[in-house]
Amino acid sequence: MAERENRRDNRRDRDETPEFADRLVAINRVSKTVKGGKRFGFAALVVVGDQKGRVGFGKGKAKEVPEAIRKATEQAKRQMIRVPLKEGRTLHHDTNGRHGAGKVVMRTAPQGTGIIAGGPMRAVFEMLGVQDVVAKSIGSQNPYNMIRATLDGLKSEASPRSVAQRRGKKVAEILRRDDAPVADTETAVEA
Repeated sequence: MAERENRRDNRRDRDETPEFADRLVAINRVSKTVKGGKRFGFAALVVVGDQKGRVGFGKGKAKEVPEAIRKATEQAKRQMIRVPLKEGRTLHHDTNGRHGAGKVVMRTAPQGTGIIAGGPMRAVFEMLGVQDVVAKSIGSQNPYNMIRATLDGLKSEASPRSVAQRRGKKVAEILRRDDAPVADTETAVEA
């Protein structure tokens, strides 16, 4: 009996370790009219991330707000994606994302820029661990579509290492500087 309780306590301790940060993006109250009056429910939209390159979002519905948030958080933890970050602070390259009428443009930024993004996109970048990014939402202002469009764009992010591996080349060949070939062509022009 004591052994079973001990196992239960260990499981509880493991679940309570705060490895993921979460951010409540939107909460929506919905009502259903029934014979005796109105019944209220709540829908929550939550973004979860480890602030080291993993992020996910979830939505939950329940009669009470805390239960809706709990359901959304659980769903977000199950649907996490990994995004490669440049120097652990920004994106490797500029990218676009879209979902339905929601369109987003995300651009890499120099150090010290900060997160220049609005509303739901800011929550995604903060939970992802991005420190410098410039982003713009074009089209739908619906937070669900904005988050889905942002994650769509982040899924297309590729690190130079993954591109080199896919092409069967070295990272140095992929990251060849533009000034090296220009120097060769200038000497050819002079001759």
